[in-house]
Amino acid sequence: MGPEQGARAWAGAAQLKDGFGRVIDYLRVSVTDRCDMRCSYCMPKAFKGFQEPAAWLSHQEMCRLVSLFVRLGISKVRLTGGEPLLRRNLPDLVRSMSSLAGLEDLSLSTNGAHLVAHAHALKAAGLHRLNISLDTLTPERFHEITHRDCLEDVLAGIQLARQLGFRMVKINMVLQAGVNDDEVDDMLQFAVKNGLVLRLIETMPVGHADLGKTAVDVTAMARRLVKKHHLIPHTEPVRTGPAQSWRVPGSSAMLGVITPMSQHFCAACNRLRLGVDGTLYPCLGHNDATPLGRMVRSGASDADLADAIRLAVANKPERHEFHERPERVVRFMSATGG
Repeated sequence: MGPEQGARAWAGAAQLKDGFGRVIDYLRVSVTDRCDMRCSYCMPKAFKGFQEPAAWLSHQEMCRLVSLFVRLGISKVRLTGGEPLLRRNLPDLVRSMSSLAGLEDLSLSTNGAHLVAHAHALKAAGLHRLNISLDTLTPERFHEITHRDCLEDVLAGIQLARQLGFRMVKINMVLQAGVNDDEVDDMLQFAVKNGLVLRLIETMPVGHADLGKTAVDVTAMARRLVKKHHLIPHTEPVRTGPAQSWRVPGSSAMLGVITPMSQHFCAACNRLRLGVDGTLYPCLGHNDATPLGRMVRSGASDADLADAIRLAVANKPERHEFHERPERVVRFMSATGG
């Protein structure tokens, strides 16, 4: 049976559901494990264990797998890294994916340092939304966190993204006690001024990243912000994940929180992750993986790949074990796809 015949044999599935009844409709796709920043919560400063580019999926291989996921029920795809804007010809990949029937939302996570150079082409290629990392508004702290001096480039990229009219622009602020947790109110005001969605994110013990004693209870932080700024609960369903969110009165800005540690959201998890080499990770907090990329290069049919995807989803763990077994996941965040 050839690939097209195999596809016809299983096409038409409306949903992917795991063994706990969760509908899985969101796929994060790493297009590179390389990054030009060295944020301690993501990748150690001296890390050099990157994948060889020959192991990366080609654009064609990546599109083939994403197409299968979409036909199985995935409706939202986020391109991640590493830093995805380091991948050559990324707008071509965006253009191919944006044309997939059934894909409702195509977004990109970026550190923003190269966004000015690529934003026009990404928008023209069909990219819908952007998530931009911004942990501080202070140049000195920016260097301390990222080991780069390009805050102005990131801020210029955010402004350009707003001007180009992307469907939504979010800024991701990973909170670290004693590092940037005193900037949250300033960052919220920055979001209000620029019509952005600010998302506060807790650090996770993935890959023994150098977290030290910097963990922040973002659930408690959110309660303080809601009271202080009279934020209004966002009652519409969150389409791209389990974040809890609020609207800022009199503004298009919003606040969202990602709380995997203080208030885990595993019961609402709707996502899978695909590494740059085609490895499928059903859960960020477990080592379970399916080598879809290896299967592609071994000549697997679409039907075989679809069966492997369904089996991985069926075996998706109920929840992470970051509290009970923080040493469990040894790969770094950059290798998993954010």
